[in-house]
Amino acid sequence: MTETTDEQNTTIPLQKTGETPEGGSADAEPLLKVRGLVRHFPITKGLLKRQVGAVQAVDGIDFDVRPGETLGVVGESGCGKSTMGRLITRLDEPTGGSIEFQGQDITHLSPGRLRPMRRDVQMIFQDPYGSLNPRHTIGAIVSTPFRLQGVEPEGGVKKEVQRLLELVGLSPEHYNRYPHEFSGGQRQRIGIARALALKPKLVVADEPVSALDVSIQAQVVNLMDDLQEELGLTYVIIAHDLSVIRHVSDRIAVMYLGKIVELADRKALYDSPMHPYTKALLSAVPVPDPKRRTQRDRILLTGDVPSPINPPSGCRFRTRCWKATEECATTEPPLVALRTGHQVACHHPENAPAEQKDSTN
Repeated sequence: MTETTDEQNTTIPLQKTGETPEGGSADAEPLLKVRGLVRHFPITKGLLKRQVGAVQAVDGIDFDVRPGETLGVVGESGCGKSTMGRLITRLDEPTGGSIEFQGQDITHLSPGRLRPMRRDVQMIFQDPYGSLNPRHTIGAIVSTPFRLQGVEPEGGVKKEVQRLLELVGLSPEHYNRYPHEFSGGQRQRIGIARALALKPKLVVADEPVSALDVSIQAQVVNLMDDLQEELGLTYVIIAHDLSVIRHVSDRIAVMYLGKIVELADRKALYDSPMHPYTKALLSAVPVPDPKRRTQRDRILLTGDVPSPINPPSGCRFRTRCWKATEECATTEPPLVALRTGHQVACHHPENAPAEQKDSTN
């Protein structure tokens, strides 16, 4: 079944560079504040389940999300970005660190105390096929948040669900249909409608378009952009596609092996990346123009991503980095601001201000 939508434009609009979206402010109090966030998955052995190690999926990350902005999170598969998304929505329990939402510490809240917060923080999942129960109608799926929270919308649940379906570009008549009757793009729209049911303030989208056909990806991204402007949403969008992240994000965090290695606004990150890993990622983005393709240096990283069970000492990227020195092997670089709003964790950063280069030599 094909996408039943009038949207034919497959271009993704750029947001204003270096600014938070309308309603957001660089000086605003963060909506979400994450400090030292850690999630280790224990590895056990034997009948007694003795712990012999741990998968260090997320290992001490700090970042803020301001009201009305879109924070993009990128990195290779296995870097911990999806685990981070589940932690900040409290679908998973952190091993350490703190998560504050609207000034309230939600790091270790019990399920009962988390219930009111669930209205304001919702998640859009990666798999539009696996995230919808095939035995339930679309109406039952989208109305689930109202039932769980005990909310009775004005005009009744059915009317509100049909309004939400219309809002995401589907027909209200789809209320009684089942997920198997829809295409991948339509199913992701249903997932978006479910996430927006309780009018959340923060939406975490885990690879929202990676499972979709390329011709549909731009339509879903455009939809999310329009909904953000209309409803005043704040997004954390997790993806591995740097071209998608570039078009939808205000700021971008680059993750590698459980750590944030660079955090900057979109223009600064793409125009002058400071971390060698970010530079290598950007060099791999496909360029459709053959003339421009020859003007760019392609950086080929050697070796595989190290195991999160036993990450390298010092800088975790040093085993694949062409600038690695003895200092990189012995000292872990902290995430520090080398320019206003541009943080990087590297002993030998690229495109660094002159005074910073002098201090690292």
